[in-house]
Amino acid sequence: MTVLLSDLSRTIHLGGTARRPDDVISLYELGLQYAEITITEPAKFQLLQNEYRARSGETGLYYLCHGPREGDPNNIHTLETIYLPKLFKILSIMSGLEMRLLTLHLWLDPRFVLEETIVYKIGFLKRLTESAGDGGITVCLENLSENADQLRDVFAAVPAINLTLDLGHAELLSKENTSFGFLEKCLDRIKHIHLHDNLGGASSDDDLHLPVGEGKIDFHKIFQRLHAVHYKGTMTLELRPDQIKSCLGYVKRLVNPTA
Repeated sequence: MTVLLSDLSRTIHLGGTARRPDDVISLYELGLQYAEITITEPAKFQLLQNEYRARSGETGLYYLCHGPREGDPNNIHTLETIYLPKLFKILSIMSGLEMRLLTLHLWLDPRFVLEETIVYKIGFLKRLTESAGDGGITVCLENLSENADQLRDVFAAVPAINLTLDLGHAELLSKENTSFGFLEKCLDRIKHIHLHDNLGGASSDDDLHLPVGEGKIDFHKIFQRLHAVHYKGTMTLELRPDQIKSCLGYVKRLVNPTA
């Protein structure tokens, strides 16, 4: 099933993470509209490609893609020789499964990533988005520890790159959830959202991926802002199917408070 991003201009679609083909069935049974699939190793994933295609045919769910981690964020050699070729292979797989959005981990926080590496990564993104655009695929950076001011220069340098706004990551390494800054300063680049909860903190160990409502993130305030700016698009609950089930009613009320 193919769903273009332009088809989402009037609604919000809810989806969940699929770590294996059977998760697609679980997400369908929960009433979700799509699955976001993480492709870590393209060669291994290709062995499952027909199963994922069959599950989409059975359920009518469409797919989005989450790319692998980048490895050492300051190692230009491995980024160029391992990570970028892997992403090019993933773009090819995505076309075969009619996936139209790729979320990418590429750390760009100048507090932790060298200036020369950030310059390299901007060129990296230009090459990747050019290839993705040829296949009709939208590429989104996922905010890790960056804030809006730190990513605005990247958006200016790479017009084709967009943003997956991760509300959980936005709670870390910041006094205030940084999603408000992104919604104020980078709204036109937000094409996708990740939902999960945590207790705040200052390290990757604090990225707990709790069910929505079980941490300290003020989702009511964030969703008030999302409604105020008329966000329409996709939202993935980055949780296991059982965790999604435990908080799905709450999430639906956030998405549609007047229902």
